[in-house]
Amino acid sequence: MGFLDRGLEIKTPEQIDAMRRAGLVVGRTLELLRSSVRAGVTTAELDAVAEDSIRSAGATPSFLGYHGFPASICASVNDEVVHGIPGSRVLAEGDVISIDCGAIVDGWHGDAAITVAVGEVPAEVTELMRVTEEAMWRGIGAARLGGRVTDISHAIETHVRSQGSYGILEDYVGHGIGSQMHLPPNVPNFGRAGRGPKLVRGLALAVEPMITLGTKDTDVLEDEWTVVTTDGAWAAHFEHTFTLTSEGAWVLTALDGGRAALAELGVPYGGRD
Repeated sequence: MGFLDRGLEIKTPEQIDAMRRAGLVVGRTLELLRSSVRAGVTTAELDAVAEDSIRSAGATPSFLGYHGFPASICASVNDEVVHGIPGSRVLAEGDVISIDCGAIVDGWHGDAAITVAVGEVPAEVTELMRVTEEAMWRGIGAARLGGRVTDISHAIETHVRSQGSYGILEDYVGHGIGSQMHLPPNVPNFGRAGRGPKLVRGLALAVEPMITLGTKDTDVLEDEWTVVTTDGAWAAHFEHTFTLTSEGAWVLTALDGGRAALAELGVPYGGRD
């Protein structure tokens, strides 16, 4: 492992492989959570499912105890964008929940998020989820060795803006990841291309657009964690951890390594699975 370009953590292929193992734990846990979301379940029950899944795989939850965070997942419902604390809240038909999950394997992190509808939701919410997830993939798909971090940012913003009038959070961004969950560089979800650190082999990034049906403005609740939209608009959040190899992009938290979604974008797959 080495460091370059203002403290970026550059991993060896073996360390990236460890991140892939962590990423698979996260990916499998999120799929289990997706199937567990239903009206009548509490966010605390989902958290218990996640912790059991992570620990049963021989991994450690990244979030539990992180700066005092009290749970293994972030569970953010409706106008809660990110960092929602699981608890007694009961999900109801028509809600939407964003679930962020992280796991550590042999000291290396994986981090990903999904947004899931609870039964039938309004068409505009379904569309918001689609736009947010597609924006994430467009961002990953824009990454090339020798490119710059904001190539990802620009691709995300361009896609979101092309789909309608949405709020793109600016105060909460993607990030580097590896031996810690949050590392340099920041990966904004907006901005001009061609800026920021170079994209090189061994760099791993978590790309995570957070998009709202209203404005980009947010507040933090009294629990000092939960981020909500100021205008009460609903939000969606999707995230994957990825790296670049000489062959192309490898999405470490996607069960198929991102092969299918990247193929739809015409982007080379660089996985070693």
